[in-house]
Amino acid sequence: MDSIATTRDTVSPALLSRARSIADEHATLSQKLATDYDARAAKRLGELQPTSSAVKEYDKARSTLQELQSLLQSPDQELRELAQDDVEPTYALIEQASTILRSSLIPIHPFAHLPCLIEIRPGAGGDEAALFAGDLVRMYEGYCARNGLRTALLKYDVTDAGVSGSGASGLHVQEAVLEVDSPGAYGILRCEAGVHRVQRVPATESKGRTHTSAASVLVLPSLPVESGGDEGDFNDPKSDYYVNVTDVKIDVMRASGAGGQHVNKTESAVRLTHLPTNTVVAVQETRSQVQNREKAWQILRSRIAQSRREEREEELVRLRRGAGAGKVGRENKVRTYNWGQQRVSDHRSGFDLRNLDDVMSGGEALERVMESVRAWQAEQEVLGLVAEEEGKRS
Repeated sequence: MDSIATTRDTVSPALLSRARSIADEHATLSQKLATDYDARAAKRLGELQPTSSAVKEYDKARSTLQELQSLLQSPDQELRELAQDDVEPTYALIEQASTILRSSLIPIHPFAHLPCLIEIRPGAGGDEAALFAGDLVRMYEGYCARNGLRTALLKYDVTDAGVSGSGASGLHVQEAVLEVDSPGAYGILRCEAGVHRVQRVPATESKGRTHTSAASVLVLPSLPVESGGDEGDFNDPKSDYYVNVTDVKIDVMRASGAGGQHVNKTESAVRLTHLPTNTVVAVQETRSQVQNREKAWQILRSRIAQSRREEREEELVRLRRGAGAGKVGRENKVRTYNWGQQRVSDHRSGFDLRNLDDVMSGGEALERVMESVRAWQAEQEVLGLVAEEEGKRS
């Protein structure tokens, strides 16, 4: 008597329970909208549609497998042979349906549709870390250019060893803020947040020894200077982007660094300090105090919004860690760039390749690394959902 081995079903009971609850809600809303249209209910229906459809396909594949299992018990040999021929394709259908169902349950990040700000600062490693920070700025500029994402340097502070300006080599970058002003940029680039580590022989190393340095990359959601969108209503205290102006200390001062006589004549630099969180933003990139003030407020709101989002996720983070998953924040090492071996290794996804030059130019190799991290992030989201559902049951 033929038998069927364990199926390639990757949907846990907890996830399946969640999916069926969503499908039930979808069915209820569909009935309601058939007689009484409501814009909010219609929007919710669209959000639930992918999971509802995925549940139907999953159940259909499982039902087919059950039918085959019954046919394999038939006394008719020819019927058993026909059923056996369909077993492997049905396995593939169940595996595919399981993957789609799991993916449909992953919530879309609330900031995924927004533009973003990429903040880059050198860490441990002195001059070499500052040089590497400049390499990362150019890497992301190259990546964005190749993928049609609009960029602008909002801030680019260098030491006396370098000369301010984008694209030059050998600059000792102290802090850079790259604005990626294209919708969806945050969803694309948020996988880059964390500590990036470089291993190479510095130009000043006379004995040829490899040094290890690091730079931090922080990816923030960004909104236009003017208020817009539900989550971006600057006057709504419930908005992530709301900042009470009475909580912010505003200082103006003369700009420092390159700039000629203008540096000594006008107070165009602006510094904002959010007193409750001690978040400080300083901008001096243009000669206009008004423009610098607008950019400083944009960066401040983005930092506050990101912080509030992270605070809301803390409980879920603890659940994920209990399920074997972890959150990678700005303080964690996420990737290593080894010049001697021409190798790039991402420590979250485990992805490793030897095409460093293409990565550093923002080419297709960098996209492959980033895609591996996005897949890893999606898996962490699934683990988090499982932990959340199991937490509800306990």
